[in-house]
Amino acid sequence: MKSTIEELQAFVTIVDNGSIIRAAERLGQTTSGISRALQRLENKLNVTLLERTTRKLKLTQEGQLFLEKSRKILNDLAEAEDALLKSDIDTAGLIRVDSATPFVLHVIVPLIQEFMQQYPNIEIELNNHDQVIDLLEHKTDVAIRFGELQDSSLHARLLCRSRLYIVASPDYLQQKSVPRSVEDLSQHTLLGFSHPTHLNTWPIQLNDRHITVEPKIKASNGETVRQLALHGVGITCLSRFLVQDDLQAGRLQALFEDQIELQYQNIHAVYYRQEHLPKRVHLFIEFLASKLAKYL
Repeated sequence: MKSTIEELQAFVTIVDNGSIIRAAERLGQTTSGISRALQRLENKLNVTLLERTTRKLKLTQEGQLFLEKSRKILNDLAEAEDALLKSDIDTAGLIRVDSATPFVLHVIVPLIQEFMQQYPNIEIELNNHDQVIDLLEHKTDVAIRFGELQDSSLHARLLCRSRLYIVASPDYLQQKSVPRSVEDLSQHTLLGFSHPTHLNTWPIQLNDRHITVEPKIKASNGETVRQLALHGVGITCLSRFLVQDDLQAGRLQALFEDQIELQYQNIHAVYYRQEHLPKRVHLFIEFLASKLAKYL
């Protein structure tokens, strides 16, 4: 069985104070507790560290050797704790963030400069995965997840709820006509996702059920689907954060606004449950949440 920090601390404090009684007073513990800690340590090491007499304690040769090593361990621990505390105060260190490419490009990237101005000692690594990843395997501090959460081992912070729009470019609609009903979509080129396929369920109903389209052109990336729509290839359904600027600028046109059922996609920041979440990660999550709160 390995020695504990408490046992090492008891041993060093006894030596420094010259007695078990004074060591107990220094550490705020009972004399019997300190004595037992020393005894456990000697039993684990199978050596006598201190020769005890009624008048004094004397280090053995083994005790002298172990004292030097114990001091180094305790000093290294104190330095490590100080470094972490300083890092926390300075809010320094690296944050690894993972998200689908569209959210990185349209939401995170425009906010990065402001975040870095507030916390200049924090470093950020942005990684793009359009599929759900294992945070531990990819050494990720926080990931952005869309829709219903599956992994109960993750802690989640709701960032925003992004409305879904059915859209097409004005050029496409001029060439193909504007669909007026769900049935009209069969005469159009539909754009969607190769995976996850639930993204091909659109917020408009036929026979009291949301329709699930069979896209003629599929992509695994929402930004690719957006670009296809902008280039007049077809009609698609995308989240507000992807198309709001295009709608305002007239590059895309919203369809079925009089028929669409307002449907929102929950967007969460997720991370593994920790008793003490690094402050830099907490700051980043709260920063995103504050900027996106208007969409809740």
